[in-house]
Amino acid sequence: MSTDTLVLKEQFPGLAGNWHYLDTGATAQKPQAVIDATVNALGRDYATVHRGVYARSAEMTLAFEAARRKVAAFLGGHEDEIVFTRGATEAINLVAQTWGVQNLKAGDRILLSVLEHHSNIVPWQLLRDRTGVEIDVCPLTEDGRIDLEAAERILTPAHKLVAFAHVSNVLGSVLHVEHAAKLAHAVGAKLLIDGCQAAPRIALDVAAMQCDFYVFSAHKLYGPTGIGALWAKKATLDAMPPWQGGGSMIDRVTFEKTTYAPAPQRFEAGTPMIVEALGLAAAIDWLTAQGLDRAERHERDLAARLRAELGKRNDITLFGPADSVGIVSFAMDGVHPHDLGTILDEEGVAIRAGHHCAQPLMDHLGVPATARASFGIYSDDSDIEALMKGIERTRRIFG
Repeated sequence: MSTDTLVLKEQFPGLAGNWHYLDTGATAQKPQAVIDATVNALGRDYATVHRGVYARSAEMTLAFEAARRKVAAFLGGHEDEIVFTRGATEAINLVAQTWGVQNLKAGDRILLSVLEHHSNIVPWQLLRDRTGVEIDVCPLTEDGRIDLEAAERILTPAHKLVAFAHVSNVLGSVLHVEHAAKLAHAVGAKLLIDGCQAAPRIALDVAAMQCDFYVFSAHKLYGPTGIGALWAKKATLDAMPPWQGGGSMIDRVTFEKTTYAPAPQRFEAGTPMIVEALGLAAAIDWLTAQGLDRAERHERDLAARLRAELGKRNDITLFGPADSVGIVSFAMDGVHPHDLGTILDEEGVAIRAGHHCAQPLMDHLGVPATARASFGIYSDDSDIEALMKGIERTRRIFG
C-alpha cells in the first residue's frame, strides 16, 4: 500500500480494522471532513433556514444556499438550476410527476435502456399508467454499453424523453452523453441522465454534455444519505408545476388561491435537509480537492486489475466492458453470489451480491444475480488481493 493511499484511508473511520470495502457502488464510506461538517451542522451551528430573523438562522441559511452553489459548480450549472431532493430516486420521480405529467400524453414515447436501475424504470411506468405514454427499451452492445446506434434507429418524433444511466451500476459501462443528447434532440426529445455512479468518479459539465436533466445522490459521493440533486435549465424548471405542497414553496397562500415560489424553491416543500446539504457541500469540497480525474483514473485502473485477476480463473464469468469504471460484476460457477458474499464477509471483504436493483439487466445477462465489486477513491490493491483470497477459499469450500 502506497503512502498516499494509506493517508487517504486513514481519513475514513469506517475503513478501520483492515476492512476491505468493495461496495462503494451501493454507498460510499465518509471521510472525517464530511463527518465533522455534519456533526457541526447538527450541533454547534444548527438552526433552521429561510425562516429565522436571528443571526444563527441567517448564517445557516447562507451556508445552505452556499451548498446549492457548490452543487451547481460541481455540475457546471447555475445556482437557480439546482433542486435539492432526498436522492436521485426522488429527483427522477419529481421529473416524471411534474414535467412528465405536464408534457406527456397517450401516444408519446419514452426510451430507456436494458441496464437501467429500477429508479429509472419504475417512475416512468407509473407515469405510463397515469398518462398512457409508451416505453421503449434500447438494447446493449455485446460488451454491455447502451447501444446508441440502436437508439438512433428506435427514436422517432413520438419520443419526448430519453432516460439513460451515465454509468451502469452493474457493468461500469460509461455512456457517451453528448452523443445521446444529440440523438434525443434530433427528434425533439429531452434527455435525462442518472448520474449516481458517475458523479463520484467522473468530472461533470452539464453544459458540455447538453443533457436536459441530471440527477445524483450524495451518499455515493462520500456524502450523507437523504439528499441528492436535480439539475435542469432554469427555463425548464420555471415551466414545471409544483410537486408537493407546504411551507417554503409558496409565495402567498389564501383559502381561495395559492401562488408559488420561483424554481428551485417551488420544488422544496417543508423544512429542507439542512444538515445533509452541508454534508454534501463538504463531500464535494473533499472530492474536488482529491481530483475527479484522479478518482476516475484510479478506479479504472483497479477495475482493470481485478478483471485481469478474475480472467485468469476458468470458473468466473465477467460482465461488462473491459474498460469499466470502478465497477466489476461477475459470477462464479456453482456458487450463488449470496454464498460468495457470505464467505467473503468472513474474510473481511464486503461486496454486493444480488440483482442490484437492475432485474431487467439480470434477465438480459441470463443470471438471477451477480457478485459486484465496486471501488472508491480509497480502494487499493490490498482490496483486490483480499477478494481473490476469499474467492479461492470459496472454491475450496464448494469444491
